Amino acid sequence: MKAELIAVGTEILTGQIVNTNAQYLSEKMAEIGIDVYYQTAVGDNEERLLSVIDMASKRSDLVILCGGLGPTEDDLTKQTLAKYLGRNLVFDEKANQKLDQFFASRPKYSRTPNNERQAQMVEDSTPIQNITGLAVGGILTVDGVTYVVLPGPPSELKPMVQEGLLPLLSTSGEQLYSRVLRFFGIGESQLVTVLADMIEEQTDPTLAPYAKVGEVTLRLSTKAKNQQAADLKLDALEAQILATPGLDNTPLKDHLYGYGEGNSLAQVTVDLLKASGKSVTAAESLTAGLFQSTIADFQGASEIFEGGFVTYSLAQKASILGIAEADLKVHGVVSEFTARAMAETTREKVGADLAISLTGVAGPDELEGQPVGTVFIGLASEAGVMVKKVHIGGRSRSDIRYIAVLHALNMVRQALLA
Repeated sequence: MKAELIAVGTEILTGQIVNTNAQYLSEKMAEIGIDVYYQTAVGDNEERLLSVIDMASKRSDLVILCGGLGPTEDDLTKQTLAKYLGRNLVFDEKANQKLDQFFASRPKYSRTPNNERQAQMVEDSTPIQNITGLAVGGILTVDGVTYVVLPGPPSELKPMVQEGLLPLLSTSGEQLYSRVLRFFGIGESQLVTVLADMIEEQTDPTLAPYAKVGEVTLRLSTKAKNQQAADLKLDALEAQILATPGLDNTPLKDHLYGYGEGNSLAQVTVDLLKASGKSVTAAESLTAGLFQSTIADFQGASEIFEGGFVTYSLAQKASILGIAEADLKVHGVVSEFTARAMAETTREKVGADLAISLTGVAGPDELEGQPVGTVFIGLASEAGVMVKKVHIGGRSRSDIRYIAVLHALNMVRQALLA
């Protein structure tokens, strides 16, 4: 079934409100296996609304109109749809009773003829009752096209969709199931390049890449009658993806760090620290405490993190961490030596299992001859100290700091898995 969403309201076109209903409805339609092919916004104008309905009815099987069901003169959605279909407007008894009760409980307000619009629906429609408001919705099928009328306020639309509309539309028995794979250490362009054939030839399941700051996700989607049937198809596609070699010939599975839309590299790393009973600390220069703040954002962080240091200047690295100032001047603060010394001394001082150090150039100018985006990250553990140099190019100052923290989190994650 091909669906089309029509948002009615001049306030959407003028930017006074954001059309969040489109996102919500698209998501709900996908859950029951209905594809939304078009989304349109149109103002409170009968002629333009008629033309939009006419176009939608010629290319879609399901047309959902949102908004314009209120009592004012510019609320004309039901009236316009009725005109297009050659139907009358009739009263829904339940909606009419709700109007009576509403005004009876508010004696200061008088019921006027324009209020009656809210209890009307297009003739032959099946009413969809409004749990939180007064305007009744409706659904009817004419010449093979199903029309749905819903109120605009999300507080009214969402309960009406969930309780009234979805049960009426959920007849195919198939739903959309998705799985999100999260990758770090590979960019979207690289991922798309190595998966180009798979993306070009996709049918069902489908895969779609999404770039985020410092990472990339892949959404795998399929229609199936139940989760078990969906998993069979998604598992096969995932296995094919993860076995694909990247541009450096390492399989993509080496870049996969987790699953789920709401997941993050920080969440995965914190969970691993808790599960392993390990603790972490940090000494930060470039990131000025962002790594430690990220860890501390999670509930139960005190189990794995007791504290650390922010040593922004050379003098503070010397006085707080005890690194010889002469050595810092020789090697520079943006160096492998300094990252190594920061991680090593911090682990000794705090007594944590793992210690991270971050030093580098966030910009806007280069430092010590090092270009903007140069970052050294140290990781000290019982096994010794390792330092990773990364270059985060073409980014803002805040993005460089954020991505540097992601690299540090990934180093901790990899160390715990090893």
